[in-house]
Amino acid sequence: MTLIGLGLVAAAAGPALAANEPEAEPASTTWALQPADAAGPDGRVSLRHVLDGGAGASDHVALTNFGERPATFAVYASDGTVTDDGLFDLLPAGEEATGAGSWITVSPGEVATVRDGGGVTVQVPAASTVTLPVEIDVPSGATPGDHPVGVVAELVRGGERSIGVASRVGVRVHLRVAGDVVAELVPQVLSASYRPSWNPFARGTLEVEVDVANAGNVRLGSRTVVTTAGPWGAGRAERREEVRELLPGQSASVVLELPVVPLFRAGGDVGVEPVVVGEDDVDVRLEPGTASFTAWAVPWSQIALVLLIVGSVVAGRVLRRRAAVRVQARIDAAVAEATARPVGSRGDEPPVE
Repeated sequence: MTLIGLGLVAAAAGPALAANEPEAEPASTTWALQPADAAGPDGRVSLRHVLDGGAGASDHVALTNFGERPATFAVYASDGTVTDDGLFDLLPAGEEATGAGSWITVSPGEVATVRDGGGVTVQVPAASTVTLPVEIDVPSGATPGDHPVGVVAELVRGGERSIGVASRVGVRVHLRVAGDVVAELVPQVLSASYRPSWNPFARGTLEVEVDVANAGNVRLGSRTVVTTAGPWGAGRAERREEVRELLPGQSASVVLELPVVPLFRAGGDVGVEPVVVGEDDVDVRLEPGTASFTAWAVPWSQIALVLLIVGSVVAGRVLRRRAAVRVQARIDAAVAEATARPVGSRGDEPPVE
């Protein structure tokens, strides 16, 4: 399990007992990682720095062990990403940072030791907090804009009985390299399809899948608006969807469903409005991105209803006509039988004596 974010407190159960060991009270470790100054946690929600290429900065993180026994942690920096659920996360444990995570060094200070693979290893006594220095060194040729990164504290489990799960908490680092800011979101319609309702008196559903790409160099939120209408603007409908955060170079797919009146063909537009996230400073004009689409919206259920009505009317007329023909045939037969008898014939009366 991976837990990333300020103020998150991780609780990890102790190692499982061997089959021949007596059952004991389960042990647990609970800890947190927070932004700090040299004296300890300072109330910030993240580490935030704007640096020129080739410049550096110093900061701190505070690691607190809330458990009843000492615990050992690996503290290191890693590249950041945003998951499909819109949550900030870091690379999986053991995966080497190749981006801004490689620009950050967690120093051992007086309490930790250097860790193979980067970062430090530190043992924190029970109910105690240790403060670790963090050094940021931006390469001289770094690209201007936001570079997602974070510092993570991972519980180190020892012994052969350890559980193979990485339990981590982290602090996000908002790191921006100074320079020209580009804020641009580009929408692309991946598909647009109509799904009819088999109730002829109900609207169908237009499903539009839109890919929103961050083509700029700063993180942005997005507000996607899809509008659609039939011929001459009839049956207009609108739907909105928000994406909380898109990192530079990242894209996210959103699916929007709109109730529409099927008028054989539906055209529409997609507008994506960039949104500033959190306390970020984006001092450029935010221009919306646009795209358009068309989709067939054939009213199959309504056509079926019309055909059923027309078929019923035609069938009714045919049945009435056949019934009229049968009645007329009986009348004609009766008339023919009556006219076929000789005049004055009383064949149905008894003879006169």
